[in-house]
Amino acid sequence: MNPPRTDARRHHDPEVRGFASDNYAGVHPEVLAALALANGGHQVAYGEDDYTENLQRIIRSHFGATAEAFPVFNGTGANVVALQAVTDRWGAVICAESAHINVDECGAPERIGGLKLLTVPTPDGKLTPELIDRQAYGWEDEHRAMPQVVSITQSTELGTLYTPDEIRAICEHAHAHGMKVHLDGSRIANAAASLDVPMRTFTDAVGVDILSLGGTKNGAMFGEAVVVINQDAVRRMKHLRKLSMQLASKMRFVSVQLEALLARDLWLRNARHSNEMAQRLAEGVRAVHGVEVLYPVQANGVFARLPHEVSERLQKKFRFYFWDEAAGVVRWMCSFDTTEDDVDRFVAALKEEMAC
Repeated sequence: MNPPRTDARRHHDPEVRGFASDNYAGVHPEVLAALALANGGHQVAYGEDDYTENLQRIIRSHFGATAEAFPVFNGTGANVVALQAVTDRWGAVICAESAHINVDECGAPERIGGLKLLTVPTPDGKLTPELIDRQAYGWEDEHRAMPQVVSITQSTELGTLYTPDEIRAICEHAHAHGMKVHLDGSRIANAAASLDVPMRTFTDAVGVDILSLGGTKNGAMFGEAVVVINQDAVRRMKHLRKLSMQLASKMRFVSVQLEALLARDLWLRNARHSNEMAQRLAEGVRAVHGVEVLYPVQANGVFARLPHEVSERLQKKFRFYFWDEAAGVVRWMCSFDTTEDDVDRFVAALKEEMAC
């Protein structure tokens, strides 16, 4: 059979690579194949399809017998829906000052979700019970938003990881105060690959109540999911998802992507590869005089400090972002499709610019 005719044209150079974000990468071929497999014919809309039903079985294999997935469009939507599900109208969320929900979601948890974020400065992006206690007070004070949730990110915005024991300590501390625990897992696969443990080891096994499961950064075209682990912690998830404009009518095309990633080991293969490329990148740039790697490289990101003018020249060859421009700090991210040659060419360009 001849392929269907299309008038679409390629508008980009597929050979151009960068280190700006794992969102820059394309779609993994196995995910594209799964999308094609799910296409054709009619399936019931709004999540009553066969693919979304099968996804529930896969999610339970990763996150325990009580887990239930609610596919959504994107990570911000997942976080907003999840946090609304475990808070009251007067509720607040304790999070790291560097957390994505605080820094990079345009105020959506507060403006759309109606939540107050109680932030805590952290040296490495990670909360501890002691740091949580800086904001965990005033539950009976009607003048203060009530702390009801602790939100952590795994891996963190700084590329660092919580150990399972660290998350267990946070969960026990939060639950002792009557608070729930949300895990932002936009890069949860990278964390599991680096720790070399199943995802459930640092989620349902240690007390996490609800999580945002990432797909896009790990090879999907679009789509994430809210995974409810503690069914007693949430209320009206389906209604919240619709109210938050995150209910996909053709949900099978979100669910089949998560199925393709999670049914076997594609999620792990992709994450291990991007982590390995970040390690290769870190090793290469550490050897360049004048470049300082700032945090442990535990996932697929490298944070470094170098002269501002060098970064600006290098950005003309490879896309990447300043993390703290005033301090000269940049972030380099690796993806499932980053190659050794990509890394080596970038390190060579960096050496050349530093020599100038």
